[in-house]
Amino acid sequence: MHIKQNISLKSYNTFGIDVLADFFISVSNVDELQQVLALKSHPNKLILGGGSNMLLTKNFKGLVIHINIKGIEIISENDDFATIKASAGENWHEFVLWCINNDFGGIENLSLIPGNVGTAPIQNIGAYGVELKDTFVSCEAISLETKNLKTFTKADCDFGYRNSIFKQHAKGKYIITNVTFTLSKKNHELHVNYGAIKSQLETMQISQPTIQEVSKAVIAIRESKLPNPKEIGNSGSFFKNPVISKSNFDTLLQNFSDIPSYPVSEDEVKVPAGWLIEKAGFKGKQFGDFGVHKNQALVLVNYGNAKGSDILNLSKLIQKTVKRLFDISIEAEVNIL
Repeated sequence: MHIKQNISLKSYNTFGIDVLADFFISVSNVDELQQVLALKSHPNKLILGGGSNMLLTKNFKGLVIHINIKGIEIISENDDFATIKASAGENWHEFVLWCINNDFGGIENLSLIPGNVGTAPIQNIGAYGVELKDTFVSCEAISLETKNLKTFTKADCDFGYRNSIFKQHAKGKYIITNVTFTLSKKNHELHVNYGAIKSQLETMQISQPTIQEVSKAVIAIRESKLPNPKEIGNSGSFFKNPVISKSNFDTLLQNFSDIPSYPVSEDEVKVPAGWLIEKAGFKGKQFGDFGVHKNQALVLVNYGNAKGSDILNLSKLIQKTVKRLFDISIEAEVNIL
């Protein structure tokens, strides 16, 4: 067990924020993780996965534990389905590609989402009409209190829109070590009518797409809208799409006839946060080393050496402006530390 001191976390978060950790260790298996968690010499600990869903605003006075547990295995399969277990430290997009290359369907719409497998259930990642919960079977997680492993079923996880038990009353109490999915082997159920997938497939001159082609379409769409974190620091979508009442939406329609929406229930609709932010005038705005991306207003970016506090203050300004103009509160999707 080798604990390093005074380590920059710049390469461990997709925003590229340069903050220091007093102590740092990367763990590659569950036993090692349990040993590190039991260390009483470092009471203040921060768990770090792919670093894609966080904004670091200050140095961390404690021990950062980087989850680097790898491995993908087929647990069981029959003619129609395969049950796959992926370790927490696997890169999410690389896991999706592994499944697609093996012709396992169900998560192709989730291609190119940043982050690791272990953090995917926490916010029930989703894109283009598909959510993680659709193929999720269970996950194993270590209790920070007992240091023991616990299995969470889909029902246990209480999944909601960008939400789960791990963001509610189990927040900060568990570390996910692996996730199990059930994926299709044939007769894949494709989701191609959401967003720009259909038009992208038409551009690709594909009328009967495979899961591989759906993935390629999603990747093309995301690359056209979202900056590569390796080139421009970002954390993907910074804000959740707000869900509002149908009556509130009808009121907004009177002043904003072009406001888009997606039905959630008989009484609620989801409004794209990106549209609200763009209408508020922030899309493409740059404030020195940080700003809002020119192609996607949901994405806040670090153009170079921005501080986490710079981006946090910008997010608060956006929230305040959207609230003033539309009387809608938009929540940050990323964790702010």
